[in-house]
Amino acid sequence: MFAILTVAKRAAPIAASSVRALTRVSAARTYSSHILPTAAGASGGHSKLTVSSDACRELQTSATLHSIIPYKLADIGEGITECEIIQWYVKPGDKVSQFDKICEVASDKATVEITSRYDGVIRKLHYQDNDIALVGKPIVDIEIDNPDTQSAEPAADSGAELTSNPAQSLPSNDTEPTVELADSVPKNFAVDRTSDVVYATPAVRRVARENNVDLHYVAGSGKGGRILKEDVLRFIELQKSSTAPGVTVDLQKSSTAPVDKIREPDTVDQPFVQANASSTAPGISLSSASAVITGEDQLVSLSPIQRAMFKSMTDSLGIPHFRFKDEIELDALIQARQRINKYLAEQNGEVTKMTYMPFFVKAASLALTKYPILNARVVAEAGAPPKLQFRASHNIGVAMDTPGGLIVPNIKNVQTKSLMDIAAELGALAQRGRSGAIGSADLRGGTFTLSNVGMIGGTYLSPVLVDSEVCIGAIGKVQRLPRFETVEIDSRPVERVVPRHILVTSWSADHRVVDGATMARFAVLYKKLLEHPEIMLANMK
Repeated sequence: MFAILTVAKRAAPIAASSVRALTRVSAARTYSSHILPTAAGASGGHSKLTVSSDACRELQTSATLHSIIPYKLADIGEGITECEIIQWYVKPGDKVSQFDKICEVASDKATVEITSRYDGVIRKLHYQDNDIALVGKPIVDIEIDNPDTQSAEPAADSGAELTSNPAQSLPSNDTEPTVELADSVPKNFAVDRTSDVVYATPAVRRVARENNVDLHYVAGSGKGGRILKEDVLRFIELQKSSTAPGVTVDLQKSSTAPVDKIREPDTVDQPFVQANASSTAPGISLSSASAVITGEDQLVSLSPIQRAMFKSMTDSLGIPHFRFKDEIELDALIQARQRINKYLAEQNGEVTKMTYMPFFVKAASLALTKYPILNARVVAEAGAPPKLQFRASHNIGVAMDTPGGLIVPNIKNVQTKSLMDIAAELGALAQRGRSGAIGSADLRGGTFTLSNVGMIGGTYLSPVLVDSEVCIGAIGKVQRLPRFETVEIDSRPVERVVPRHILVTSWSADHRVVDGATMARFAVLYKKLLEHPEIMLANMK
């Protein structure tokens, strides 16, 4: 194949750089000139231009300006190797720009929205909703223009923040989707699709899948239109009631109605940081529980958080636990807290109320200062003798019950913080937990954990260690119990029964490196700091 080039005789010595701008002909070896008279009209001479094959190879065509790039799921650290696809914001053929949302994924740590790093067109989604995407593997193919002007795909092991993911087509705004599950579309309901983008946590989506509910038809009563578990359960109940003849319900309005909840027994104000219940069904009365018994057995996959818990708790079986329990009288601390809250109410500052948890966290940090081995970490590498890594920072984790399950974010450098600082951070963590916005930075680097299920119930607990820590504490509920007190009456000691607020703490330590005496001394010091708040205040920096 040859290309014909028209050139005047006087322009015969054309530089290769000029030819490069014309066209690329990979099979050509020579360029033959078209015969034309010279500009002077003289002898009718002709010229022939020959171009080397090397110059031909440098020629390019516009067809190479388009490139399809596989967008990979980046490594976000913390040993995360997979994420669950929650929902897609795009479908094949959609145009996207940089920072446009592609999909939402959930790891065992948090829920994250993936955004595009390119301007281009979505060509392929590698996963469907609820599929598991692997770190370092493509989740979506994007066709981009001018690939040289756009940044390259980051390496899968670069540790970059999670910013993209996998696959299922969402219906376009101008066409209504065909729903495959007959029970998922509301029956006899005066309600339209709320949106093609659904905002819901993995736990809520699991409830919807188990009950064949299309979340596109459920109006969310949460912040920003987020669908809560109560909204799904209310939708199910209203859908059942719609089977009666002549019944028409405005689901859009009814979904925001308050739901009656089972009243919990009155308890003393508890320090447990709870974002939301995750394993219960709020809004369902006990009388309706029989409906579950008559249903069919179901086999469901573990959620990302459950998979992480399965792995970490299986690994913990190799750790011999030493357990220690003790009672703490909180009457002095209760009085001190009341005075602090009275002061805070007058200040109108960032922290308006102090719970017990800041005291518990700070007391643990002060005790760890004297017994640093309980803040350490066992380093056991294959082929090397085990070692202990003593960690300077007291990054104390606080168990938090969220809609997606139990997570343990931590407060960094507690040894440098005041009670007010700790209270402010606990409040911020609780707020992010309620909205599902706990990030990997909040979960990374914990050195010690406090878990308090006392506000739910339970007195004596047995917390389980993770392999990155050597000690964990669990706090039971506060009870008002009778105790003996010795007083002097007429210079004689007399015993009498008095009411006291009693809290039981349960400790577990890695018995491979922590002996029982050390654990006991730590627990005794912890008890003294809480029973005598003035000692705690005197030791704060």
